[in-house]
Amino acid sequence: MDYRTLGRSGCAVSNLCLGTMTFGAETDEAGSHAQLDRFVEAGGTLVDTADVYSGGVSEEIVGRWLAARPADVTEPVVLATKGRFPTDGHPNGSGLTNRHLTRALDASLRRLGVESVDLYQVHAFDPWTPLEETLRTLDGFIRAGKIGYYGLSNFTGWQLTKAVQLAAALNVAPPVTLQPQYSLIVREIEWEIVPAALDAGLGLLPWSPLGGGWLSGKYSRDQRPTGGTRLGENPERGMEAWERRGTERTWDVIDAVQQVAEQRGVSMAEVALAWVTDRPSVTSTILGARTLEQLETNLAAADLHLGEDEVALLDQASDPHVGDYPYGEMGVQQRSRFLAGR
Repeated sequence: MDYRTLGRSGCAVSNLCLGTMTFGAETDEAGSHAQLDRFVEAGGTLVDTADVYSGGVSEEIVGRWLAARPADVTEPVVLATKGRFPTDGHPNGSGLTNRHLTRALDASLRRLGVESVDLYQVHAFDPWTPLEETLRTLDGFIRAGKIGYYGLSNFTGWQLTKAVQLAAALNVAPPVTLQPQYSLIVREIEWEIVPAALDAGLGLLPWSPLGGGWLSGKYSRDQRPTGGTRLGENPERGMEAWERRGTERTWDVIDAVQQVAEQRGVSMAEVALAWVTDRPSVTSTILGARTLEQLETNLAAADLHLGEDEVALLDQASDPHVGDYPYGEMGVQQRSRFLAGR
């Protein structure tokens, strides 16, 4: 396992992160604790959860694991959670307001059984709440010792940049991370969000690095998914839906991943995870396993680094094919400058 800092902070974390969205839903408590045990045994340190995962049950499962393990096991863990989405049906039961975030964080700390978390992330942008209110609230959490750092999740490029610049103007603590969806299938964040994160010094914590299982090799072009897979159980599942994601580009990406995997003698999941983990600004890639066996496969990617030719093959197959403007070649030329005066 490699270790990197959370953005420009000095806090070091493993380059793979254990995501816990499956805990309490697709994975029972015993299986969840087995994943946590194996993750820390492998040298993993960053554990990510959220107040809405399984309606708070994920945090409770993590909390009971923390309470049941000795300090020498739990002390290295860098604990992260998130707040923003609805926790009740009331108008103030969601959002990035001082009111909701204060209640949400306190509830998360109770479920986790801790006095503070290392990283608290706002789960998405809130168009109704002034960003000043949100940033002052998060800074107050740091000053009160309830959180060590804060991060953003699912923010666009302009939202990220506004948060960073506004934090500086308000003289409050800045965010250190951004948690976006990022994989060989979903690369559009490279147009604005990755440059914004690099400019601000934020570390990326990619979620869904296997494209909801598409990049693990479990699906094939000519067979609609069935049985004990996420799409087998629900083919219309969100952004991963069979009809939405099963494009020719996706199959081209899968073919390229399979080619590299066969040449390397490793799993397709390892190749896909290694690609995203070594992208610019990435701090730690979030693993979301349903079973211990899946986690074992994913952990094998911790020390895998692809060669230039392999990366080029995957980049070409997964190219999102932007238009001429503003992200294509002509748009880039307009923003370029040659120091020779041309």
